[in-house]
Amino acid sequence: MSSHIKHKLQIKDSDSLKRLDMVAAQMFPQYSRSKLQQWIRDEALTLNGKPARPKDKVPAGAVLEINAQLQDLVNEAEQIPLSIEFEDDHLLVVNKPAGLVIHPGAGNPAGTLLNALLYHAPACKELPRAGIIHRLDKDTSGLLVVAKTLPAMTSLVQQLQLRTVKREYEAIVLGSPKVSGEVDMPVGRHPTRRTKMAIHANGKQAITRYWLLRQYGAYAHMKFSLVTGRTHQIRVHMQHLGFPIVGDATYGSRRIPRDRVYPRALQTLPRQALHARRLAFQHPASKADFDIVVPLAEDIQELIDALVEMDGQHNG
Repeated sequence: MSSHIKHKLQIKDSDSLKRLDMVAAQMFPQYSRSKLQQWIRDEALTLNGKPARPKDKVPAGAVLEINAQLQDLVNEAEQIPLSIEFEDDHLLVVNKPAGLVIHPGAGNPAGTLLNALLYHAPACKELPRAGIIHRLDKDTSGLLVVAKTLPAMTSLVQQLQLRTVKREYEAIVLGSPKVSGEVDMPVGRHPTRRTKMAIHANGKQAITRYWLLRQYGAYAHMKFSLVTGRTHQIRVHMQHLGFPIVGDATYGSRRIPRDRVYPRALQTLPRQALHARRLAFQHPASKADFDIVVPLAEDIQELIDALVEMDGQHNG
């Protein structure tokens, strides 16, 4: 079984003279880059109505059009519990637990959010990536919006592109950051460690705004707002500033600093203390403003409670 998809968008002037496959990936983020490149080679993705090559430069005002067959997902539906904060005929908002992978891949062939969605909302099978329009890292908890129809998916993807979706996170970091600030540093694939991201000149623009909520001795409770949504963005930016997220084995350190108290709740934390707490967007059908906030994940709240107690003992 397969479904027929059609899209037609005009590129922005700022994207002129860039590679076709790169511009297509920006304009159609609901599809993987490899899928888009295949469609270009198959002439299912055209430039101004004509076949082109992935490396061709797109002229100003060009129109990209997709007219392709999308194969149904071969992934299996699995009965995996989901914490659903909101659901209607158009979308659902999930509070993802830490440890749940978003979609199947190398090392995670099943047991993912995508598998759970196929069981909970079988209609998602007809959508690219089962309606998943943005991601959270495996060990980051919190809110995700998932489309249940193609019009809803198109609307939500456009809102992400226009940067009108508000995504706020909270985390515990090591160190004493400023009260507030903004990081505008490009993030891309690490040049030698391909499973990591890094700040480098050839990366994509990445902007993170941050606020200090409370300082607990050598640790800080922070809030972040994503202007862009690059892979591992907050984790990379905080490492760059010198305030790594606690428990982050990839962009931080699990070593106990000699001059800092290490609360037991942190010793037992199996993941980075990062939680997507707030998600705000315009409903694709009703056009109502949605603003959903959830409590911190239990393990992060336990860590904060321990830091409060530790700080009280230190100041007492």
